[in-house]
Amino acid sequence: MTKKERYAGVISWFDKNMPVADTELHYDNPFHLLIAVILSAQCTDKRVNMVTPPLFEAYPTPEVMAVSTTDAIYHYIKSVSYPNNKAKNLLGMAKKLVDDFGGKVPDTMEELETIPGVGRKTANVMLIVAFNKPAMPVDTHVFRVSNRIGLTENSKNPEQTEKELIKYIPAKYLSKAHHWLILHGRYVCIARKPKCEECGLTPYCKFFSKK
Repeated sequence: MTKKERYAGVISWFDKNMPVADTELHYDNPFHLLIAVILSAQCTDKRVNMVTPPLFEAYPTPEVMAVSTTDAIYHYIKSVSYPNNKAKNLLGMAKKLVDDFGGKVPDTMEELETIPGVGRKTANVMLIVAFNKPAMPVDTHVFRVSNRIGLTENSKNPEQTEKELIKYIPAKYLSKAHHWLILHGRYVCIARKPKCEECGLTPYCKFFSKK
């Protein structure tokens, strides 16, 4: 099977079996999505969704958060991973939005990456979820699943994986494909023991073909 055939099979299967795929983070606007994505680093979406309702109520806008304190923000997020650092980043993020972007979340990679707490993956998530732009965020699930299936070969880091996926996945599928791979990695192609018996991708999967 060629790489193009593998990609075509995987995309076709997902398109048929998971036509609707979106983030599992809860949010109501780009600012609150940015908060949720920053909090989700090395933390489950389920935990983030437990924390964010009172946080969003306390901080409806960047202007309100920008005049808060790290201690006040920490109070709301203390049950997530690395709460001290994330509280600092959230305060810095809000101040940056107010000072440099008129209180709005920017919609370009270059501008997003200037914001405290925002790396390439977070910026890519904002591009596809908040602004419906073609991009490919690579987290641990996407990195693992892409390599396991054989969509990528010998990728050493998320950026290499991102470049290869963007090369082979048509732009119209990119944002959806990110969620396909995350959800597949979260519930089927899990890290320690993938549920191959439940997986519809086995005809295209390099890992399965070697079992």
